Amino acid sequence: MNSIYLEMQDVLDQLDTALREKRALSLVRVGDGENIVMSQETVWPIEQVLQERWAIKANLGQKGLRLPNLKMRDEVAASLQRATIVGVLPRGDSTIKAPDHLKRPLTDMIFAHYGITPALTCHACVNRELVQVPRFWQILAGKRVLLVTRELEQLQAALMKDPYHLDIVNARSFDNYDQMDETLEWIQSQRNKFDIALFSCGVNAVILAERTAALTGTVAIDFGKANNMILKGKAN
Repeated sequence: MNSIYLEMQDVLDQLDTALREKRALSLVRVGDGENIVMSQETVWPIEQVLQERWAIKANLGQKGLRLPNLKMRDEVAASLQRATIVGVLPRGDSTIKAPDHLKRPLTDMIFAHYGITPALTCHACVNRELVQVPRFWQILAGKRVLLVTRELEQLQAALMKDPYHLDIVNARSFDNYDQMDETLEWIQSQRNKFDIALFSCGVNAVILAERTAALTGTVAIDFGKANNMILKGKAN
């Protein structure tokens, strides 16, 4: 992967500059779920995909999508190709609990298949780190925040209180991929009303964050498991 790798402070610099200059920036991430969605009939046969524990959970309604879904596969890949910063797992990473074959080796196969070459990369768990860094919350202070997540009421309430004090100007519940088009339409209708969007809705967040930045010229972050850090103090 011929990318410039950003450390945490570099990512924060990028977010800060984009917000101050009012230009689009999307930060998305690739973990085991994204890998599984993109591996469908590209690097793995669908039968192999559906045997994975993550895919079984998805088809029980626990991941905000159901497989097979080849349209979503291509949308995730396209969003990763266009996103400003793409979080990837370092080789040999042990931050996430997934089996090794679902981590960086699979990402490399998929990126090669699609020709995905991000200009800027960072650690895939950057979202978990961001919420623990005071500077992130300082950057968001006074900004108009749009929030899209499954755990809407809890997360919105937590982020508006101590110690975060975010100005959440609008929020929307998002449960599954079927809501993608209507959610993006709604976001476009809000385009001049927010500065930054936070998405905690699984693999869907990759598409939502990249499309939101592109369609509205704002900063959009795939917030991932950061919601668990805020609500429960842990990532899983």
